[in-house]
Amino acid sequence: MVWTSRPVSRLHGVLRAPGDKSCSHRALIMGGIAHGTSHFTGLLEGDDVLRTGAAMQALGATVTRTGAGQWEVTGTGARGLTSPAAALDFGNSGTGSRLMMGLMAGYALTAELCGDASLSARPMNRILTPLRQMGLTDTAEPHGRLPFRLTGSAALQAITYAPPQASAQIKSAVMLAGLNAHGTTIVEEAKPTRDHTERMLRGFGAEVGVSRGAGQVRTISLLGGQKLSAIEAAIPGDPSSAAFLIAAGLISPDGNVLVEGVMSNPTRSGFYDLAELMGARLGAEDTGDAAGERLIDIQSGSASLIGRNVPERLVPSMIDEFPILGVLAAFATGETVVTGAEELRVKETDRVKAVVDMLRANGVEAEEREDGFVVQGCGGPPPGGGLVETRHDHRIAMSALIMGTASQKPVSVDDISMIDTSYPEFLAHMATLGADISEGAS
Repeated sequence: MVWTSRPVSRLHGVLRAPGDKSCSHRALIMGGIAHGTSHFTGLLEGDDVLRTGAAMQALGATVTRTGAGQWEVTGTGARGLTSPAAALDFGNSGTGSRLMMGLMAGYALTAELCGDASLSARPMNRILTPLRQMGLTDTAEPHGRLPFRLTGSAALQAITYAPPQASAQIKSAVMLAGLNAHGTTIVEEAKPTRDHTERMLRGFGAEVGVSRGAGQVRTISLLGGQKLSAIEAAIPGDPSSAAFLIAAGLISPDGNVLVEGVMSNPTRSGFYDLAELMGARLGAEDTGDAAGERLIDIQSGSASLIGRNVPERLVPSMIDEFPILGVLAAFATGETVVTGAEELRVKETDRVKAVVDMLRANGVEAEEREDGFVVQGCGGPPPGGGLVETRHDHRIAMSALIMGTASQKPVSVDDISMIDTSYPEFLAHMATLGADISEGAS
């Protein structure tokens, strides 16, 4: 069913960022193999994360919701994970499925993995290749896409691996496999990616080495056989989800949006760094820490934005924010150019094409590049009036609805159901700010 976002003159309000999706996945995964019972607050309760919790339960952990955002996880400890009785269905979750492949690789178990149409079209060989080198076996076809069966090994061997793509999911899968591997597993990153796995492993008591070598290569090392111990932790706010609220404040004719409790991590700050380069004035105030991550409150208000060439150094730290960047670029004066972002081609959909199509449908001049896109800014509100094909991509759906809050004409999307995978409170939060988003065409 079509949903439409209509222009409003004012967006004001104070909101708390939803729990970080990356940290929520990792908390359930590591808590599920730790010794003892972990307690988490602020856990994101989107469909992606809930499927990771269900998978850990099926593998032998005890995962219990004790209140809103409050979860108790009793790990398998020395007993280890066991083969599930039924297929593990990860829905739309690329992070959950890929991290779990790495985790399961180090146990003597067999599991069937499946997902929805979008996840089943995403490449998994990038994960399977290093895991096979360590000792995993699987039934994946040559294209490496779900569904398939994998069989782990209690005799997994450590490897040294340099991922060909800048991907925290690859790094994390290899490291989680390395927990039960013989020897020291090493991942060498040419470009730094989000480091939540390293941070959270330390939180659970593991020793993780991180160093920089020649050419700024980042080396992460993990000795196999380490045991994790249960923790109590608050999940920090998700900077990727907060980006939609901050963008809404920036493009509003009268915007004043404060988002509280946002994780501040250099591997996730690219969107905010770029927004400031484009002319945004973002207020940020330290408010403490959670699960080893620094927390800040971020404030945004109406801004006259200038198009920029996106520095390639920022790309890995804003890989999930390019759809909402496309919206900022549409409102900006001048040209915005994105390069070095070929990873967008293999997200929930081909996000390069999806972003360009979203903008074109609403009267914005945009073109695809092999590794990015170019947007000719409108120097103010874009025409709007279009119907956006979301392609089952939550970030495209939310970005289009944000655009509609300040475009000349309403913006519609063909589906919003997938927004629940990452940000179940999105519509409620936008209503709190004063947005006019409802079911039906304009």
